[in-house]
Amino acid sequence: MTNPLLSFCPGNPTMPSIFSYQSSEIDWCENNFVRSPIIAEYYNTISNVCFFILSAALLHLNWQYCQKRSVPMYFISGLLLCVGIFSMYFHMTLSYVGQLLDELSILWTLAVAYSVWYPRAHFPRCIKSRKQFYWLGGVTTVITTLMSFIKPSINAYALNCIAFHLLYLTWRELKKCDDQRVHRMAKAMVLWWVLAITSWLSDRWLCWLCQAINFPYFHSFWHVLIAVSLLYCFPLVMYFDVTYEMPAFTPKLGYWPSDSWPIVVPYIALEEPHKQC
Repeated sequence: MTNPLLSFCPGNPTMPSIFSYQSSEIDWCENNFVRSPIIAEYYNTISNVCFFILSAALLHLNWQYCQKRSVPMYFISGLLLCVGIFSMYFHMTLSYVGQLLDELSILWTLAVAYSVWYPRAHFPRCIKSRKQFYWLGGVTTVITTLMSFIKPSINAYALNCIAFHLLYLTWRELKKCDDQRVHRMAKAMVLWWVLAITSWLSDRWLCWLCQAINFPYFHSFWHVLIAVSLLYCFPLVMYFDVTYEMPAFTPKLGYWPSDSWPIVVPYIALEEPHKQC
């Protein structure tokens, strides 16, 4: 269904504006403009609320860590809000600009997270300090941002591939850690990520099947499931960051609302003295 709000560049009626509805080369499986005349993909749009919840939960639950690392925590929390806002805009309009903002906000969030939390033990041999690593991350991000304009349709695949490097780093750190609560949290994170990426791939590659069973909503499931996976991922990263960068504290893993609940959200508390992992 074509949206009557679709506009075109002035003076060139055959060239759609990059801000126009459905000017993106990507269209997800959910049928367009079914539940609203101004929202292209309704469920894909509203499911991004989970990123707002994720951003607030990270700051609230990990308040002790946030006191020690306030600048990166607030910065990354703000970027997660941008991810939610830009993804909403993209799925609402399916515009070319929306697509780029959605993908670039994820890229920039990953870049900042890497710059702040990447363990010194895994720095390339040519990198001697965190400041040098910041420069490396900044230059890489600028180059990657420019390359993203060349073929935007492959950006999402490239961003998802970064997850494999994160999983590799997690595996290496877990080999040095004997805290079983941390191992359980890592397994839960991987489980949620597998469910999330399965939903993403199903929507991308099996749309014909989703349409046949009248359930073209797996991309909205991706938003929710990847946000849940990040709720486990961020405390895990903070745990190792405290281990490396805050020798005066011992990271302690806790669960909200209670350890006894079947579904919980992990968080990091700080204790003294150090060295548990």
